[in-house]
Amino acid sequence: MPKPSTIDRGAAAGDLERMLRPGQVSTDAAVLDEYAQDDAEWADFTPPVAVVFAETADDVAAVVRYAGASGLSVVPRGAGTGLSGGANALVDSIVLSLERMTRIVEVNRAERYVRAEPGVINDVLREAVAEHGLWYPPDPASYKISTIGGNAATNAGGICCVKYGVTRDYVLGLTVVLADGSIVELGRRTAKGVTGYDLTALMVGSEGTLGIIVELTLKLLPLAGREERAVVGTFGSLEAAGEAVAAISAAGIVPSALEIIDRTCIEAVEAWQHLGLPQGADTLLLAKVDDVGARGDELVASVAARMAEAGALGVERATDPDEVDRLFLARRLAYPSLERLGPVLTEDICVPRGAVPEMLGRIRATAAEHDVVIANIAHAGDGNLHPLIIAPEGDDAAKARAKIAFDRIVDDCRALGGTVTGEHGVGLLKLPGARSELGERVLGMHRAIKDALDPHGVLNPGKAFPA
Repeated sequence: MPKPSTIDRGAAAGDLERMLRPGQVSTDAAVLDEYAQDDAEWADFTPPVAVVFAETADDVAAVVRYAGASGLSVVPRGAGTGLSGGANALVDSIVLSLERMTRIVEVNRAERYVRAEPGVINDVLREAVAEHGLWYPPDPASYKISTIGGNAATNAGGICCVKYGVTRDYVLGLTVVLADGSIVELGRRTAKGVTGYDLTALMVGSEGTLGIIVELTLKLLPLAGREERAVVGTFGSLEAAGEAVAAISAAGIVPSALEIIDRTCIEAVEAWQHLGLPQGADTLLLAKVDDVGARGDELVASVAARMAEAGALGVERATDPDEVDRLFLARRLAYPSLERLGPVLTEDICVPRGAVPEMLGRIRATAAEHDVVIANIAHAGDGNLHPLIIAPEGDDAAKARAKIAFDRIVDDCRALGGTVTGEHGVGLLKLPGARSELGERVLGMHRAIKDALDPHGVLNPGKAFPA
């Protein structure tokens, strides 16, 4: 049971309004409701004392200092696209939105990095650096609406991370506001550097519990030298598609993307967007290869052969860029398409690649056992699976069964040597699973780090790891 509030909400909001500029603080009920939670279904939240729209690093520092002196906490928020409750407001909290901090400060073509504020949308940054012949690889499915700061706070992955890595692999440096309101520079702008502990990597994925990111320095790659082609396998079952994934991995093939979408997703996307997807297929396995020339041809042929050997009902190749984009758009649209069917409880487990077939089979068995609808999308190439449990609006019995299925999937993932979150973060939804995975000694290390950097629990308390 959360403790009751002892804060004079009106007085706190008035203080914040006097500290900041007109239009930066809102206590409007509709705004408080909108900013009280992220996109995670069923994660707890409480309306915040106020929503503050920071415009500078100094704004962030001022709010953090005020919160620390007033017994309030600060919940940092990007675009609110998170799926674990990591940006949900709790009792006596200020939601600190960074969405107005949208400057791209510098694009350095010679050194291949970009400096940007946390509110820059992923796709906006990608387009901006592309004008300089550069590429920022991490591409979460929400890349058109999620922010770079939020991506770093959760160490977001994406469709191409199987080959190119996740957000942490591209963060060279950060400017961070700490819990006492001080502003520190972490990391570097050079290609190499090992001075001191890697505090930059510590901040990435910490879900705003150790510091608030107000600027990022991100490594870039050359845009040229890629030639995208797709291979699409149609399968009669999730398990067969999983066997193909395991075979591709065992053969040492590293596609630039390897994604699964099942029948429920295909039908939901097609009903909404009419993309002309194959109908009647149980599961599609989408592979993308971006190597050029003969090497690319060889990899495409190898991927297609592994799909066929795993029992694909059909294997097709696509080289036209528009066709490749259309196929992968279906994968990106799967989640919002399913949301149209009812509230979605999103899993984010990651298992060893060789365990993908077994895990997919267990997910299907769990759906049958608990009489719930579970759609499946997956970054299958790195074992990151996203079972999506759908419960009809207002059906409390279905919601209860969905929660049991959610916990069962987490347990099965752990039993197969997996982790309870691959890229969405622990937030609130995965706290029980994180406790089981980390164990008390490692949790103690987490608490020691939190206590060292945020002894009064000002920054996003109760998230990322169990207290």
